Amino acid sequence: MSASSVTAATALLAPAAAFVLAALAMFVIDAFGAEETSGLVLAVVSTAGSIAALSISGLLLASGAAAGGVALFGGQLVVDGMSLLFTFVFGSVTALVSVASLDYTRGRPYKTEYYLLILLAATGMSLLASANSLAVVFVALELTSLPSYALVAYLKNNRGSVEGALKYFFVGALSSGIMLYGISLVYASTGSLLLADVAAASGEASATYPGVFGVGILLIIGGLAFKTASVPFHFWAPDVYEGAPAPVAAFLSSASKAAGFVVAFRVLVVGFPIETIAGTLDWVLVFQILAVVTMTVGNFAAATQENVKRMLAYSSIGHAGYALIGLAALTNVGGVGAESTVLGASVLHLLVYGFMNTGAFLFVALAEHWEIGRTFEDYNGLGAEAPIACVAMTVFLFSLAGLPVGGGFVSKYYLFAGAVGAGVWWLALIGAINSALSLFYYSRVVKAMWIESPAEPFAIERYPTALYAALLTAAVVTVVLLPGILVVDGTAFDAAAALF
Repeated sequence: MSASSVTAATALLAPAAAFVLAALAMFVIDAFGAEETSGLVLAVVSTAGSIAALSISGLLLASGAAAGGVALFGGQLVVDGMSLLFTFVFGSVTALVSVASLDYTRGRPYKTEYYLLILLAATGMSLLASANSLAVVFVALELTSLPSYALVAYLKNNRGSVEGALKYFFVGALSSGIMLYGISLVYASTGSLLLADVAAASGEASATYPGVFGVGILLIIGGLAFKTASVPFHFWAPDVYEGAPAPVAAFLSSASKAAGFVVAFRVLVVGFPIETIAGTLDWVLVFQILAVVTMTVGNFAAATQENVKRMLAYSSIGHAGYALIGLAALTNVGGVGAESTVLGASVLHLLVYGFMNTGAFLFVALAEHWEIGRTFEDYNGLGAEAPIACVAMTVFLFSLAGLPVGGGFVSKYYLFAGAVGAGVWWLALIGAINSALSLFYYSRVVKAMWIESPAEPFAIERYPTALYAALLTAAVVTVVLLPGILVVDGTAFDAAAALF
């Protein structure tokens, strides 16, 4: 490979390198007087690294530099439209969380460590998006998970934060062990960890070692289901999201969930083509069951909550069910075109979800900053005191429900239409019913903010600038994506088609 080719290939890793450089800057700051460093400096460094990552990803997508996919390090990593699009999502969410955390962490210790952990987790997510080997998948998954455990426990004196971190760690360690065992079984069956080689050997493995190979795939699916908080591997999510600092809950429920999905898309579609291994394990059927159960359990559980943060946690589980339709509809009924359409629709939904869900959790962070409580009743009359923030929250909630106020309406339309085109119209019907149910519990928050009267009069005296800026940015992007999603939909569909 020529020097120019090496340079061009290395440039494709620039988005991940932006996260790494920002993390290294945090290490330097921590080594030379972290306690004296202003929180503003830390937030600027973290935000700058995140904006650099999303900007470079966007430029590479627009230039077509990774069209068709570019393999690096002997095929261990691949940079293509899918990896760049998801790295754009990771950069966007990390930037919003970094800005919002300036006010949230003010007066709290260990701010440098907090931002460092966020950047390290984002680095792991960007590597997950490009992972083309089961070994890289596992290492990147651990790089994402380990900082996340510590982030959940950031509020060291808060029982909910520590308890959530312990549950997250123990369940995460178990799921990692299960996934690693599954990877070992797949390696024993196929003799390779590279996804392309695994796919090439899958036919022989299915015939020679059907039990070992099938169990290995099933265990890998279990590990991926944990990462995406899919039922029945979801039980850690409500306690973790409720106990974690609200910006961390936004980060985990948006960026971390998207990371789980992008690796699931690549591993299953590229490494285990369904037409080859259907006789051993029909993973499309597995995901059809997971999608139905996840969206239904998530939405019904959310409808019974009285705590807004916990409601959003269960709501995020329901949205995982919608995103699973991208895998559950790969029935090959409508051909490769239909499959790439529904998978691309799932990618688009995760893109929009990254902004509207992050914004909703940042509103909860704002409420926590004002110390007004977390229940629906505590939000009574909030619209009169903070109308701009409450308008933003209304946009987030209605867009999450699929109403035409934000990009969530278009992404759900694409998703359900793609399911119908793939011949699984019943998945679209169940998704539409669950979306109608979600409107009930989202409307409870809107009703509390704008219609209900507070039990006791209260006044808001502090309006945190950084948290407000992040909240309004997420709201503006959510609204702009209603028509703007038409600009990026072709990129998402092309990225999905490249996997087949």
